[in-house]
Amino acid sequence: MRAYERLVRYAQADTAAVEGADSTPSSQGQLRFARMLAGELTELGAKDVYADEYAYVYARLPASPGMEDRPCVGFLAHLDTVPDFPGDKVRPRVIENYDGGDVALPAGGRVLSPRDFPHLTALKGHTLVVTDGTTVLGADDKAGVAEIMTAVERITAEGIPHGPVAVGFCPDEEIGHGAGLLDLERFGAELAYTLDGGDVGEIEYENFNAASAELKVRGFNVHPGSAKNTMINAMLVAMEFNRMLPEGDTPRDTELYEGFFHLIGAEGGVESARLEYIIRDHDAGAFEARKNMMRHAAKLLNGKYGEGTVELTLKEQYRNMLEMVKPRFEVVEKAMEATRDLGLEPKTVPVRGGTDGAQLSYRGLPCPNLPTGSFAHHGPYEHASAEKMDMCVQLVLNILKRFAE
Repeated sequence: MRAYERLVRYAQADTAAVEGADSTPSSQGQLRFARMLAGELTELGAKDVYADEYAYVYARLPASPGMEDRPCVGFLAHLDTVPDFPGDKVRPRVIENYDGGDVALPAGGRVLSPRDFPHLTALKGHTLVVTDGTTVLGADDKAGVAEIMTAVERITAEGIPHGPVAVGFCPDEEIGHGAGLLDLERFGAELAYTLDGGDVGEIEYENFNAASAELKVRGFNVHPGSAKNTMINAMLVAMEFNRMLPEGDTPRDTELYEGFFHLIGAEGGVESARLEYIIRDHDAGAFEARKNMMRHAAKLLNGKYGEGTVELTLKEQYRNMLEMVKPRFEVVEKAMEATRDLGLEPKTVPVRGGTDGAQLSYRGLPCPNLPTGSFAHHGPYEHASAEKMDMCVQLVLNILKRFAE
C-alpha cells in the first residue's frame, strides 16, 4: 500500500485535539486511532507493540542479523490534528494527474490555486490529496504516520537490512503536550526523527526558543468626573505595556530566524485587564533579552502607577533543539546523505514553531524533523502529493541504510 492511500484512510479518523482538556489524550478519538495503529503494526510484523492509556504507541523492528550493534534509530509522528476544525467531518479527495491549475474545493466554496500557493505548479502531473474545503486534511501529521507505517511494511515485506528501529506515535502535539509523556526507555532509540514537515529535501534541526507571557493589570475605578490623578484605567495601562514592545517584532513582520512578540489575547476594562503573549526567538541570547524587555516594561509601569498594578508571569515552553542536536550531529548528517541519495540537495530550514523533536532533544534524545510532502497545514487548503510522500518513505529507508553501513 502506498503512503497516500494510508493517509486517505487515516484522515477520516477523528483525532482533533481539544484545547484546554485536563487529560491525555485530550480526545478519545486519538486513543482509538492509537489502538488501531498498534493492531496494524502487529499485522505488519513489528515487535513489542504497545499502545498505552495515554495514546502513545511503541513498536520495534529488531536488527537484521549481524547489525545488532548499530544505533537504534527511531521515527515518530503525532496522531492529533488541530483543534480548530472538526475531526469527524474530514472528506479527503484524490486528484490524479493534477494539471497544475486551480482546484475547486466545492463544499467550502474555496479554490486551491497556484496564485496563493506557487509551489503547486511544480506538482503538475502528481496525484494530490486535498480537502473538501471545510476542514483540514489532517496531513499534519497523519502523512507522517502513514509514511512511517509504509516504511515498516516495506522493511518487513522486502526484507530490507537494517539496524534496530523504534517506532513511536504521540498524542496532542498541536496543543503543546506532544512527546512529554513518551517513555524513552520503552521507546529505546538512541537517535530519532520526527516526520512532521513540509517539502522533500528540507531538514529541520533548529526551532524557536519559546515562552508564554500573561500580563494582569489591576485598575482603580472612580467616577470619571472626579478621576483627575486618581483613576487607573487597567485597559489603558495594558495598551501602554504593549506600546513598549517593538512595533515591528510581530509574526506578520518577521521571517526565518527573526523572533517576535505575538499578542494572542486581550480582555478587560477599567477595573482589570489581561493580555496574553507568546514569545519566540531562535537565538538564546535574544530570547532572554525579549523576556527581560517585558520584565522591564512591567517594572516601569509599577513605578508609574504603584507597585502591584501590573503582574507579569512568564512560562518557558520549549527550547531550540540545536543545542542538544550538536553533540550528536551525525543524526543530521545521515539525513543529509539520505536526502542526496534521493537526488536532492538538502535544505536546512528553521522551524518557526516547535516540534515533538524539541521536547525529546531536551530530554536527551536528539531528534531533528523530516518532511512529509504535505503543504498548507492547519487550514482547509491543506494538501499532499502522493509522489512526494513516496519519497519521504524512501528517505526513511535511506536513513536506515546509512546507519546500517
